[in-house]
Amino acid sequence: MHQRPPLMPLIAALPSTVPFVGPEAQERERGRAFRARIGANESSFGPSPRVIARMAEIAGDMWMYCDPDNHDLKVAAAAHHGVKTENVVVGEGIDGLLALVARMYVAPGDAVVTSLGAYPTFNFHIAGVGGRLVTVPYENDKESLDGLLAAVRRDKAPLVYLSNPDNPMGSWWEASEIIRFIEALPQTTMLVLDEAYGELGPASALPPIDISRPNVIRMRTFSKAYGLAGIRCGYAIAEAQVIRDFEKIRNHYGVSRMAQIAGVEALADQDYLQSVVARVAAGRRRIAGIAEANGLKPLASATNFVTIDCCGDGPFALKVLQGLLSRDVFIRKPMVPRLDRCIRVSVGLDHELDIFAEELPGALAAARGN
Repeated sequence: MHQRPPLMPLIAALPSTVPFVGPEAQERERGRAFRARIGANESSFGPSPRVIARMAEIAGDMWMYCDPDNHDLKVAAAAHHGVKTENVVVGEGIDGLLALVARMYVAPGDAVVTSLGAYPTFNFHIAGVGGRLVTVPYENDKESLDGLLAAVRRDKAPLVYLSNPDNPMGSWWEASEIIRFIEALPQTTMLVLDEAYGELGPASALPPIDISRPNVIRMRTFSKAYGLAGIRCGYAIAEAQVIRDFEKIRNHYGVSRMAQIAGVEALADQDYLQSVVARVAAGRRRIAGIAEANGLKPLASATNFVTIDCCGDGPFALKVLQGLLSRDVFIRKPMVPRLDRCIRVSVGLDHELDIFAEELPGALAAARGN
């Protein structure tokens, strides 16, 4: 009998779970592919043709390591947002940056505040460093700014997470409310402001970037509006010392050469980005119309998905989800109480939304036992 090297107690105590079961895993389990992949908030419209051409052009250069400084992409992102390169750090999508934030600001046992039902990967990383999650219920399908602030103050939390626009509900706060929240935070609490969907919502939801404030980290990604979820690339904007602290622990070879160059090209093609934003808005209207035609209630969305109130309880919405999965339509849903009455449908291509429209009535009938 071989002896097993001991794990660190913190890791040994963690559950063997992951934040998401991908559609690929579900397809393997089902033994067949989905006909409509409208559950992961990807952009079915894909990246800019300029990006695709550039990626094809440089494919033969992938024998080289990436630039560990991410220099060109940092320069492009800084110019895009009107900040200096010293205010930008590049990482393996927002997920990779969240892992770094957890290591930077959370000691075992520290309280970390987030909304109940918000992005689960953040929770995953907090658990991985031994943080203690303090969750605040949504109010009226929006993250509760006052509730988050009260929890931060009560538990003296070093870190708080807020997404705006929000996932999984698609809701958003106007910039003035976000600024009010930031100004009310204790200076010793770091705010992670996840703006993964920032390009897709109203400009009025995005506060001006203030890189003089040392307790706010703004995060952006190429996975949503830019259509590059597969390359795993994002960046954070913050005060210069915060960025220097990221540099102490980030994986310097973590963002591939392909991802860095694709990101630069994506930022350069803002005309294509605006065309995607318009197509996403049209897709949201289409999904809302399908929901209403079936007696359901679509929620207002500032993202590339629409959260749909199934007008029942959590178990009913789960049956609707399962009915759609069984009909080869991949969607997801919130799972925590109050939010779990809903399903979440990503904007897809026209033929994918056609399939959703065709299959939703049957899924609803099956869920109702008809």
